[in-house]
Amino acid sequence: MKRLFTSLLITLTTLTTMAQGWPAEYKGVMLQGFYWDSYADSKWTNLESQADELSQFFDLIWVPQSGYCNASTNQMGYSDIWWLDHKSCFGTEAELRSMINTYKTKNVGIIEDVVINHKNGNTSWCDFPNESKNGYTLTWDNVNFSGICKTDECNTPENLNKWATGQYAGKKATGNNDTGTNFDGCRDLDHTNDQVRQNIKTYLRFLRNDLGYTGFRYDMVGGYAPKYVGEYNTTENVTPEFSVGEYWMDDGKTGLVNWINGTKVDGKIQSAAFDFMLKWSINSAFSNNGSNWDKLNDAALANDANYARYAVTFVDNHDTGRAGNNPLYANVEAANAFILTMPGTPCVWLKHWQSYKVTIKKLILVRKIAGIHNQSEIVTKTASTNGYILNVAGKNGNVLLLLGTATTTTEGYKLALEGPSFRMYVSNSLDISALDDVKEDEFVAPDCCVVNDGEICAFFEAPTSYKDVKCYTWRGSTQYGGSWPGQACTIVGTNNGKNVWKWTYTGSLTTPPSNIIFNGTGFDQTSDLDFKNGGYYNEAGACQGIVTDIEAIRTTPSTKDNVIYDLQGRKVSKEQLKKGLYIVNGKKVVVR
Repeated sequence: MKRLFTSLLITLTTLTTMAQGWPAEYKGVMLQGFYWDSYADSKWTNLESQADELSQFFDLIWVPQSGYCNASTNQMGYSDIWWLDHKSCFGTEAELRSMINTYKTKNVGIIEDVVINHKNGNTSWCDFPNESKNGYTLTWDNVNFSGICKTDECNTPENLNKWATGQYAGKKATGNNDTGTNFDGCRDLDHTNDQVRQNIKTYLRFLRNDLGYTGFRYDMVGGYAPKYVGEYNTTENVTPEFSVGEYWMDDGKTGLVNWINGTKVDGKIQSAAFDFMLKWSINSAFSNNGSNWDKLNDAALANDANYARYAVTFVDNHDTGRAGNNPLYANVEAANAFILTMPGTPCVWLKHWQSYKVTIKKLILVRKIAGIHNQSEIVTKTASTNGYILNVAGKNGNVLLLLGTATTTTEGYKLALEGPSFRMYVSNSLDISALDDVKEDEFVAPDCCVVNDGEICAFFEAPTSYKDVKCYTWRGSTQYGGSWPGQACTIVGTNNGKNVWKWTYTGSLTTPPSNIIFNGTGFDQTSDLDFKNGGYYNEAGACQGIVTDIEAIRTTPSTKDNVIYDLQGRKVSKEQLKKGLYIVNGKKVVVR
């Protein structure tokens, strides 16, 4: 009887903990496993293939909305239609289930992007499909459209003439007023409607218990009252282990706190929120060569001991990372060092992970070695004109982060790692030898990249949104290739499904530039980058390697014998060559 009682007590305690939005003293780190238009990088099979690596550093992975959107072209899932059918542009439902299960075996939870503020019609503006699958059933009112807010833009006279024709002639949405802000991309769901709420609960049960998602990221939560998130999260057989809302409004930290408190059920908060206030502070501090370091002390969830537990911090995401939406273009590694030192739960963006993988791996290891969690104490946070000093106490030791050119006494600490605009120290007692095991991947340039003798050039793997690319380069007051926006680049090939552009300097100067910016259509541009001759830059602006390090093995006779060694130092004849890297006459070469 005692064992049964103890088991029951543990179960009840676990359920209570799970039903409070976000775990207390949580030490995990989350990866946003996508960016806008990441249709190749975020395929379920692609994410699953990286499970061994990602599971060493991340405890949660947030993935795109996985339901079927009945779209003729790729789309990110935010115009959702089907809730029980989960084939998408990211893969089949079987591939989704396999990916979720693979990570589950490695103790990594998958967070679903839940879009319930709005819904798209299947064949017209307002016809939501009825669904039944594996014992789960969804039924919608496609006669009176009572599940759609009457304040939705579909009810304007102009729009009624567009959609309410044929079998829908004379029809309009008849739900109650919206309980939040209107979204004019799809139909706003009426969360006061019993049938709508029942369908949402069925959908969430399906995500949790059938597909196996660990938790939810609620999209556009400013579009409906926060009490409904509380209701959904405390529904029997839903209770996500992790819940975070995207409250992206213009009412500051007060709005974030009010939203979090609005999710309370029986006096207990039921969801975390993305710390947008910290995001804007990061932009102010790390841009413009770090001239606004004091902004990091501004009001934000992570800076507040009462709400740090419910702060999911980030540098950029799929929305803010897009041109025109205030992406951070400078000091990205330092900004990630900041969120990975702060309390709250850090969410690393996929593009940053891809571009600065070695640095981010080490930053995550330091956080975990020190035992920093979402409610860790901020011992020091001091801004100056030179930089910023942050000292956070973990369970096992402290992390001291110096940003910009800030200086302070480091007695009792040792340097763990450093990079552009940051130095990270840890308590002397901590064993950080694991950082030595993190190595750079070998860079192999695409076949299309060739550097000619004496050429000053660079390569750029551009986002798909770039319709043309220009390159602006300079050293001091000297411009290479003219004034902004610079010199036109040329497409030389493709890599990873993206165009690779080459910039070549055609002037008479022999000293290479010191800085470079690639810019495309409209607001698209990289940050101010350090120029490396022959450098291969990815779409986030990170230099992946130097193309001039790689030469092709001659296919025509040479005047001297090529002595070929593999990377283990063994001599190899031309007849034995396979694809890979070799050392030929003291230089790295690649055989493709």
